[in-house]
Amino acid sequence: MGVDIRDVARQSGVSVATVSRALNGRPDVSEATRARVAKSALELGYLPNQLARALVRQRSDTVGLIWDTRYVASGGRVPFLQDLLIGLKMALADTGFHLMLISPNAADEAPDAFLRIASQHSLDGVVLMGVDQNKDPVTTLIKAGLSVVGFDLPVRGLQASYVSTDNVAGGTLAAEYLAGLGHTRIAIIAGPDNQLPSVERRDGFLAAMGELRLPVPPEYVLHGDFFLSSGHACMRDLLALRDRPTAVFVAGDNMAIGAMRAITEAGLGVPRDISVVGFDDVEVAAMVQPALTTIRQDYLAMGVAAVAMLSELIESRLARESVGENGPPPTLLKGELVVRESTAPPTN
Repeated sequence: MGVDIRDVARQSGVSVATVSRALNGRPDVSEATRARVAKSALELGYLPNQLARALVRQRSDTVGLIWDTRYVASGGRVPFLQDLLIGLKMALADTGFHLMLISPNAADEAPDAFLRIASQHSLDGVVLMGVDQNKDPVTTLIKAGLSVVGFDLPVRGLQASYVSTDNVAGGTLAAEYLAGLGHTRIAIIAGPDNQLPSVERRDGFLAAMGELRLPVPPEYVLHGDFFLSSGHACMRDLLALRDRPTAVFVAGDNMAIGAMRAITEAGLGVPRDISVVGFDDVEVAAMVQPALTTIRQDYLAMGVAAVAMLSELIESRLARESVGENGPPPTLLKGELVVRESTAPPTN
């Protein structure tokens, strides 16, 4: 016969109710009693049922990462996912939360899809990545009051906020760096114009070019989809221009690598003929030839920041404390310029 809570109570010399309160971290138990109960539970090999603990404490100590695998299934990869997961796990280890990876069914876009997933798994909170923040599953989840943090996803609400790199500052940094090298004909290959990080990188770049009094003609502004093939296609369009640029800011490293391939296929050199700056600093950026100059995002730090924000939201919700009329402000981390071999002063 297995050990149950009554055995722990008998050995500890306290009531079953006291054992339950002690093991569930209730504050109305003295430290001496808590230590005695924990010692008895350890000696007897008693492990309280996690679901029962969740019901008693009204929390499961589990958070979910909901991300859309259609991004991967469409032929691309998420090169920073490993760093993000490591950052999340490192930070969660200090909070006592567990992480559950969840990929919703691609066919399930019912308004309550994400809320149903969270309820089925008794999640205390959710990190969202790679989903459309304007779709019903996301808005329903936020309106329901569950603690939600977007990763590079601008969600807002009383129990929702997001963590991101300061994309505007990153675009500004790329423009100022290339202009500082002496380039005046600088193009941009942005990401999709319906994704905020892409739009912010583009807008930061264009605003900086305006401040520098460097014109950016419409044909110098193109949009890809963050995949290598779109960077390749956009760069070919730029190369076909009569007055082609001497430098290009590409708002994602995968696209930048595709752009460099198009340049070399055209018989031109990087950076001899065209300098290229990327954004992300994925692992392969330092391995391609020439090595890619890029704006680094610290995904480990972003994962840690997401957990800190989510923990704050969960604790405030359980304590019925306010985190402000609009929830906590977003956390924006600074990007870092990493100079490698793909950039140089113009030669023409």
